[in-house]
Amino acid sequence: MRQRVVIVGPAHPLRGGGMATFNERLAYAFQEAGDEVEIVTFSLQYPSFLFPGKSQYTDDPVPEDLQIKVLINSINPVSWWHTGNYIRKQKPDLVIFRYWLPFMGPALGTIARIIRRNRHSRILAITDNVVPHEKRPGDVPFTKYFLSACHGFITLSRSVLQDLKRFEPDKPATYLSHPLYDNFGEAETKAAACAALDLDPQYNYLLFFGFIRAYKGLDLLLQALAEPMLQQRPDIKLIVAGEFYEDAAPYHALIQKLNLQHRLVLHTDFIPNAAVRHYFCAADLVVQPYKHATQSGVTQVAYHFNKPMVVTNVGGLPELVPDGEVGHVVEPQPQAIAQAILQFYTSKQGEAFSQHIQVYKKRFSWSLFVQAIWEMAIKL
Repeated sequence: MRQRVVIVGPAHPLRGGGMATFNERLAYAFQEAGDEVEIVTFSLQYPSFLFPGKSQYTDDPVPEDLQIKVLINSINPVSWWHTGNYIRKQKPDLVIFRYWLPFMGPALGTIARIIRRNRHSRILAITDNVVPHEKRPGDVPFTKYFLSACHGFITLSRSVLQDLKRFEPDKPATYLSHPLYDNFGEAETKAAACAALDLDPQYNYLLFFGFIRAYKGLDLLLQALAEPMLQQRPDIKLIVAGEFYEDAAPYHALIQKLNLQHRLVLHTDFIPNAAVRHYFCAADLVVQPYKHATQSGVTQVAYHFNKPMVVTNVGGLPELVPDGEVGHVVEPQPQAIAQAILQFYTSKQGEAFSQHIQVYKKRFSWSLFVQAIWEMAIKL
């Protein structure tokens, strides 16, 4: 039976990182399942003093065949009331909130409470983080305010599920694997990708991809590249593709200190969706050297392009990367990261890992994800 779904969270015209991409892909998945879907997103997501990047808005074209309503101002309570009533009056069968930051708790919690007044809509939250990566005053009460307005929860890592249970031990909650990011186009040859990025295809390329923030451990990867075992492999270069979401100066100072200038390709502006495949297809190995984590959409982009990975043993990263089958799981230490990279190249593991990936990634389909959401929703 056709159901009506509203997704509340980042979407076009916001960049929103992987979250906007996820929400739009989820909307398409519901449509493919026969449901009617609308995304309600932000007119203002962050005040400027909280936004670390260069722009909150994308130059990408408007997604085709999606209904996106721009309504929410995160710091204007009048917009919360207006948004809540807009959704409440529609009486959707399911409202899915994306929750990733306590700052959003007052806005999203108020909207959810207003929607609940229709006594029809089920309120489900996909909680990317419950305990934030960077702690600020108000985190706990803001998070409690939002979570208490929901009927149930989905997490994308088991570590977040554990965090969630400390806040809401009695409400329905389940862990679902992050589906594939399959909306960045088809794979291309390394030669074509290197040509698009003006890179020499004779080199072996590692890839660090995504917004650069302290917890993602780029400094650990730079130190790993300077380890003696990798210093002896001048054929290996590192592509850093993503915008700095903090002060870039310490990273540049570390690069100078370690004398890595000739080993790096720095593309540290925002990467548009149309260019994502070039970076993954140019790389032999995707490295996620996180110091702590919940989950990472980078893993699911790597899976889409059949790229092996080195990830650190933190948060939900090891859940999605079977060690020794599709990549390596190591401790978040420069020497361990360097050893895994060297082992990948010296043992020539790329082809075997890629073959395993093609089998393993089949479990991460969007249709299965939507099916699991509906199985969860009927319990609410």
